[in-house]
Amino acid sequence: MFGIGGGELIFILFVILMLFGSDKVPEIARTMGKAMAQLKNATNDIKNEIQKGAEDNGLDQKTLNNFTGNITSEINSAKANLLGDTNPLSGISDAVSNEIDKTKSSILDNTIPQVDKVAGEIEGIVEGPIKRKM
Repeated sequence: MFGIGGGELIFILFVILMLFGSDKVPEIARTMGKAMAQLKNATNDIKNEIQKGAEDNGLDQKTLNNFTGNITSEINSAKANLLGDTNPLSGISDAVSNEIDKTKSSILDNTIPQVDKVAGEIEGIVEGPIKRKM
């Protein structure tokens, strides 16, 4: 109900009770109920006037539904066209990703043998954690 939880509703009712007192709460609730009923009646009257005006001008519910359906389909097709234009960007990102992978593998292919060679030379110099060949 309006995104208000049970605990929050109880707190609000408690605050209202503290502000207005127990003797005024029923009167306030009655007034709010009447206001809500008047608001509901006013919105129903406005809705009925709009429907009556549309029917007087030759627009029935079926025609209005077709009209809104056409507008919705046009919006969806425009949306699809706009989203379709972003697809070339994904192709570019795939190409860049492939180039990065090629460069990475090339660097690794060239450096791993050199690292192994240097590691072998270091092992030839060091005979343990402290001793060195002279």
